[in-house]
Amino acid sequence: MTDENILIVQADSAETSLGWATLGPRRWRCTVGEGGIREDKVEGDAATPAGEYPLRRIYFRNDRLVLPKVRLPARPIAEHDGWCDDPSSPTYNRLVHVPNDWSAEKMWREDPLYDLVVVVGYNDDPPEGEWGSAIFLHVAREDYAPTKGCVAFSQADLLELVPLFGPETRIRVLTLPANEAATAPDAEAKALEDLDEADW
Repeated sequence: MTDENILIVQADSAETSLGWATLGPRRWRCTVGEGGIREDKVEGDAATPAGEYPLRRIYFRNDRLVLPKVRLPARPIAEHDGWCDDPSSPTYNRLVHVPNDWSAEKMWREDPLYDLVVVVGYNDDPPEGEWGSAIFLHVAREDYAPTKGCVAFSQADLLELVPLFGPETRIRVLTLPANEAATAPDAEAKALEDLDEADW
């Protein structure tokens, strides 16, 4: 698998949700969860899960945009589509018909956030425990406000991205922010310089 098949997401710093997503030589501005990027994500913590995951399928509002040619499975969002976020439900982290007896997030929204959605294969094979649900790539708010755990892009950028995704594409969300990753080698080198010969 080459870097052309891995969408790498990294926050700028631990103090912001803003970051960049890189695929091969190209990159796009994005925003992540207000709970940060966590390896121990749980339902409701608003964190984006760290790790590497497949991209499953695309949902879109065909009354609001024209989907370009894509290689992932895709279908329009319907008015009664929802995504179950109730860990006690047998349909947890699945597309469901709403309303129903379980808690679910509505996919058909007044705002444009779910006009284009790519489902991330997180905690879905099968869904377990309370490790989180409804992790998507979706449209960002105009000010790139933090998400509830998803990775969000401008609509123009997401429309540019989705034709690049195929069944082999994976998303890799890095825990270490870019500013810490950039200084880590320097800090290590400085530590080695500070070592006295007597320490060897």
